[in-house]
Amino acid sequence: MARDTDVLVLGGGSTGCGIVRDLAMRGLDVTLVERGNLTDGTTGRMHGLLHSGGRYAVSDQASARECIEENRVLREIAGHCVEETSGLFVKRPEDSDEYFQKKLEGCRDCDIPAQVLSGREAREIEPYLAKDIDRAIEVPDGAIDPFRLCVANAVDAERHGARVETHAEVIDLLREGDDVYGVEVRHDSGPGKRTHRTPGTTEEITAEYVVNATGAWAGQIGAMADLDIEVRPSKGVMTIMNVRQVDTVVNRCRPKGDADIIVPHETTAILGTTDEEVEDPDDYPEEQWEVDQMIDTLTELVPILEEARTVRSFWGVRPLYEPPGTGTQDPTDITRDFFLLDHDERDGVAGIASIVGGKFTTYRAMAEEIADHVCDELGVDTRCHTADEALPGSENLAELEDAMDDFGLRSPIARRSKQRLGSRSREVLETDEANPVICTCEGVTRAEIQDAIEQSGSDLNSVRIRTRASMGNCQGGFCTQKMAHELHPEYDEPTARAALDELYQERWKGQRHALWGEQLSQAMLSYALHATTLNRDADPAGVEDSLEFEAFDSGPDTATGTAANRRTDGGEGR
Repeated sequence: MARDTDVLVLGGGSTGCGIVRDLAMRGLDVTLVERGNLTDGTTGRMHGLLHSGGRYAVSDQASARECIEENRVLREIAGHCVEETSGLFVKRPEDSDEYFQKKLEGCRDCDIPAQVLSGREAREIEPYLAKDIDRAIEVPDGAIDPFRLCVANAVDAERHGARVETHAEVIDLLREGDDVYGVEVRHDSGPGKRTHRTPGTTEEITAEYVVNATGAWAGQIGAMADLDIEVRPSKGVMTIMNVRQVDTVVNRCRPKGDADIIVPHETTAILGTTDEEVEDPDDYPEEQWEVDQMIDTLTELVPILEEARTVRSFWGVRPLYEPPGTGTQDPTDITRDFFLLDHDERDGVAGIASIVGGKFTTYRAMAEEIADHVCDELGVDTRCHTADEALPGSENLAELEDAMDDFGLRSPIARRSKQRLGSRSREVLETDEANPVICTCEGVTRAEIQDAIEQSGSDLNSVRIRTRASMGNCQGGFCTQKMAHELHPEYDEPTARAALDELYQERWKGQRHALWGEQLSQAMLSYALHATTLNRDADPAGVEDSLEFEAFDSGPDTATGTAANRRTDGGEGR
């Protein structure tokens, strides 16, 4: 029986995007479906660390070795997504000397370059480190943009003939007897680019082989075909600061624990994280104490955090997996390795495999392993090329550096554009039209916004992940309405309003745990601009079936009764 596609990949995170690129490059007909935007799940809710492997050098050396290998690959193929920050494992006086030595030896055992620095040498690199940091280990950690990386993988997959469908939720696995042969999806607004307020459709997509790469949701997808996949979702909070308090990844050199890393990322620093097992990856509490713990504990490493401004917090869910019978109680003890589950071999159900566990840094290796498996199943004799061919935007970066003056790329705005676009800079920025800055916090120009709209339709959250517009200090207070304006004239006014509402609501919700001190003032300014000056909470221009502006349903007053009043210990300036 003819199928719609050779391989159907479920999940548009880093692993799913890596798989669809890999298989498309091998010449297969591949389709990817994702229920939201690319990176909608775990990938879009990480702290942006490109692992050196140092974090696992004592507890999980197999994962550490995988990390340093893929770290080197990603610097080569995804240069425009990576910032080579370096990393420090810093030791406070109360931390174990024995563990410090184990960390150093473990790094060297795993071929991770590691150098011991004195406290003074560490503070020469990072002046805001606490004065009582007595030693540090320097490793090749980095910062990586997960949004840019996933989009680049998806774009390259499409260049090789793949179909990538976002906002296409899997509502059923198609199974006949002991064979899975596809899925039924519910499209948000129809196949292709998303257009707000357009009625959706359902579609059955059949395939020779299905790959379940949905991460923490793999168990829910498997259950649609009566497959038991024991994923153990574990939530972690990350808190975003208003500026980069550090330019180097700072880790605390001690055994597993919460609140032990600061990652400089783009214009911000991200504090992380906790590790708490949850039942449902879509429904779990977001607790204020978790945010407090991030700031209070990491202030021991970088005291200036006590006085810094927090702009938002967000939670992500790790797709942890252990083979049945392991019985680990503490999620921090679960391996960060990945597992390929062949359901034909394991469950007697053909046509489907799942990939679970793992880390963002090893996404490409995970994709290669399951792509090899799929090719074996389909009798395709091709090898992987993803470690050798640069992603779109990362080709010829050296040539781009030589040509920076072509577009005035010495200016701060143009330099930020170049960092985001990489080798696509000429393609996007070479325009005869006016190219003003739309997002001043992140330095995003109209040309970049229009390029992203061309890729993603009216979905401004998709524009956001492609450009970082609305992700800066004002959290969209000053730019979201400008972004919506860029939808004209291709999209009508009700569509643009619906897109604006959705984007601003997403930006607002992450600020609930940051409403104190200066950030409360920033939030009140945004409220004044949108809910009153722009009249978004009672819009007389709205039509009968227009969306309510839910971001302001409760207003900031309810928040001031919780988060703002919480800071009674002298930390008002956070």
